[in-house]
Amino acid sequence: MKVKDVMHKGVDWVSPDTPITEIAKLMQGHDVGCIPIGKDDHLIGMVTDRDIVCKGLASKDFNAARMTARDVMTEGIHCCREDDDLAKAVHHMETLKIRRLPVINKSKRMVGMISLGDVGQSATVDLLTQCVKGVSAHHH
Repeated sequence: MKVKDVMHKGVDWVSPDTPITEIAKLMQGHDVGCIPIGKDDHLIGMVTDRDIVCKGLASKDFNAARMTARDVMTEGIHCCREDDDLAKAVHHMETLKIRRLPVINKSKRMVGMISLGDVGQSATVDLLTQCVKGVSAHHH
């Protein structure tokens, strides 16, 4: 099974100047927990719902009207290819202890997003168990 068989298609990225209120609306509208951040046609980071809460809401100088993706995003991006084997992508998520990965095509364009939830709906039990153990390990 390939990554493209289970990914969310058509997830857009937004610029670092996007207000976090817009990002929250995108998350709600697409039913996703993270939005990739791009600049000059390159992915440069990711904003998760947790970033908005922990680095946004919880910060002393929180101002919803002024805070942007740049203020809360995690820089650096990990991704996988749409034609990668699903097991490889899951192993990548496990190693990095992350729950979501942007998916790129051969031209390095983002074509979707894969999450543990997507994997859970279509992966084998063994693959999923291995991934959940790995991703959850840092929460003890």
